[in-house]
Amino acid sequence: MQDYTTIVKNATSSIEEVIIGEEMLINMGPQHPSTHGVLNKVLKTDGEIIDEVFPQIGYLHRGLEKIAERLNYHQFIPYTDRIDYISAMNCNFAYALAIEKLAGIEVPKRADYIRVIMAELNRISSHLIFMGTMGLETGAFTPLLYGFREREEILDLFEMTCGQRLTYNYIRIGGVSADLPSGFIDKARSFCNLLEKRIKEYHNLLSYNRIFINRMANIGVLPQDLAIAYGVSGPNLRGSGVKWDLRKNEPYSVYPELEFDVPVGRGEVGTPGDSWDRYIVRMKEMEQSIRLIRQALDKIPDGEVRSKVPRLFKPPPGEVYVRAENPRGELGFYVVSDGSTNPYRLKIRAPSFSNLSAVPPISKGAMIADFVLLLGSFDIVLPEIDR
Repeated sequence: MQDYTTIVKNATSSIEEVIIGEEMLINMGPQHPSTHGVLNKVLKTDGEIIDEVFPQIGYLHRGLEKIAERLNYHQFIPYTDRIDYISAMNCNFAYALAIEKLAGIEVPKRADYIRVIMAELNRISSHLIFMGTMGLETGAFTPLLYGFREREEILDLFEMTCGQRLTYNYIRIGGVSADLPSGFIDKARSFCNLLEKRIKEYHNLLSYNRIFINRMANIGVLPQDLAIAYGVSGPNLRGSGVKWDLRKNEPYSVYPELEFDVPVGRGEVGTPGDSWDRYIVRMKEMEQSIRLIRQALDKIPDGEVRSKVPRLFKPPPGEVYVRAENPRGELGFYVVSDGSTNPYRLKIRAPSFSNLSAVPPISKGAMIADFVLLLGSFDIVLPEIDR
C-alpha cells in the first residue's frame, strides 16, 4: 500500500489540475463514526462521485502473531478473544480446533455441542449489531435499540456460563472451561422463541422498508468472480450468490449432525451481490442459527466437558491449518510446532482483511454518501484486520 504522501502526489499532480478536474482527496476517518473501528479511507473524488478508495489500516496493530510465539498454547486463548471482539466465542473455537488437530486431542461430545451452541449464539449477537448499525447508517435509530435489546439476552446467557459479556476465554483446548449452569437450556430455548418473533419485526421495520431498500439496493454490487478472486468469504461471499459455508462444505465439530440451510443473495430487491443482499443474508443466517441452537439443545448428551490436557503440553513437530466459519467469514489458524510448549509460528487468516480488499474496486462511481452504506454492508471489524 502506498503511503499517504505518494497517494496525494499521484492523485494531484498540480493545484491547477485539481481545480480544473474538480478532483478532491477526502479523508474519511480515522475516527469517522460510520467505520466499524479505527480505519482511514482516502477518497479520490470528482465532486460527489468516488474515483478511487485507498484504505489505510494498521491503527490497531498489536502483533498478536508474535505474541503467540512467546506464550504457551493455553495462554494465547484470551488473545483470540481480541481478534474479533464482536464474536469472541467463535475465535476461541477456531483456535482450539487448530491446536486440537495439531496435538491430536479428542474433545468430549458434550463439549462439542456446547461449543456449537455458544458459536451460534455469538453469530446471532454479531448479526444483531450489524442490523442495528446498518439501520443507524441509513438514518434509522430504532433498529439499533432493538438489536441491542435482544443482544442483552445473549450476553446474559454468556455471563451466567462464564462470567463475561464481551471477551470470554470460555472455549478451551480440549473442550470448554465449565459446564452449562442450571437453567441455561430453558433460558436459551426461550430466547430462540423470542428472537424468532422479533426477526419478523426487524423485517417489517427495516429490511423491507422502502427507504432502506432505496438506499441499499444496487449499491456496491460485488460480482461472484470478483468476490472469489479477492478471497471474500462468509456472508459477503454468500451475498454474491456463492453457496459456500465451511459448516457445510468442510464440516467440523458436530455440524454434520445438525440440519440447516445456507442463505445466499438472489437480487430480491435489486442486483445480486449488492449491499441489500449482504444485509439480508445475515438476517436469514440468524434464523438458521436458531435452528442449530434448538437442535443442539435437544441432542446435547451428558458427560465431561473437557479432556485432560496438561498445562504445558508439547504437540509433536508439524504444521496444521484449520479454518472455521465465523460471523464475518473464514477465520483460519496456521500453526507450526517445533515440539516445544510454544508455537514456533502462528499465522492468523482473518476474514475482514480479505473482505475489505474487495471494497475499492466496487466503490468506483459510487456517491460519497453511498460509500458509508457500501462499507458498512461488509461488516468489517478492525482489530481482526490489523491483528
